[in-house]
Amino acid sequence: MSTHAEDDVIAPISVEDSPASSPVAPAPNADRAVASRTRAFDTPRLARQFADQGAFLYLEDFLAPEVTAQLIQSAHGLLDEVNRNYLPGHKQGGSVSRHTIDRLAPFIAELYRSKELIGWLEQLSGDKLQLSPADDPHAYALYYYTRAGDHIGWHYDTSYYDGRRYTLLLGVIDESSCRLDYELHTRNPDVPDQPGSVQIPPGGLVFFDGDKLRHRITPAGANEMRVSLTFEYVTDANMRPWRRLISNMKDAIAYFGFRQVFRQMTHRRKDRA
Repeated sequence: MSTHAEDDVIAPISVEDSPASSPVAPAPNADRAVASRTRAFDTPRLARQFADQGAFLYLEDFLAPEVTAQLIQSAHGLLDEVNRNYLPGHKQGGSVSRHTIDRLAPFIAELYRSKELIGWLEQLSGDKLQLSPADDPHAYALYYYTRAGDHIGWHYDTSYYDGRRYTLLLGVIDESSCRLDYELHTRNPDVPDQPGSVQIPPGGLVFFDGDKLRHRITPAGANEMRVSLTFEYVTDANMRPWRRLISNMKDAIAYFGFRQVFRQMTHRRKDRA
């Protein structure tokens, strides 16, 4: 079931709590902002931690403050574009796809394509990463939890591509009780499952192999707001036709709506003709 989000009741974020409450400066340079953070990290140590945890890493403080402020501004500016979905027993919430982001929040696309960011993620994963194809609405997307009960149940970020798909989850707004619950090593029979739970603050990061991490977002309470941004990177951008059909149907039903997914595909076919 898919609906629009115009009747969401959003609690205001206080001046003290939000870096976006003051006038927002022009969008920062994504590469410079990422480099200012990653060059201060002990990346070899983080790469070992990522591997030891079965391709999972959480950092409470990752984004530069000016980047976080820009993302918060974008998240508020896109509220009228949110497509809401309800799948009984599994999911309730809202989403904004990369196609809408491309039109209305281009800084997010710039951050997704940042060579500094991709290079650092390659050091963590040990893989050569590629951008998701231009017709993939999940390449970068915003996810909104703005009504009581908004959540997503236990799942994997299953890759329909021939290679692996890595998820980078960035905290944008968190005025909520929602938590990311997860289980490590569920695909490795030689290592016991390891449960964990984090509440991702604005500017926080979670990076993981989508096929290896079982996870969920716990339900939001009344008058709460949580917005997260995800980037998807792949190791092989090829997708077989039957898998593409499954992926497109899932995106249309569970996330972005049929109009957003299939109209965008039609436009891209016309552009190639």
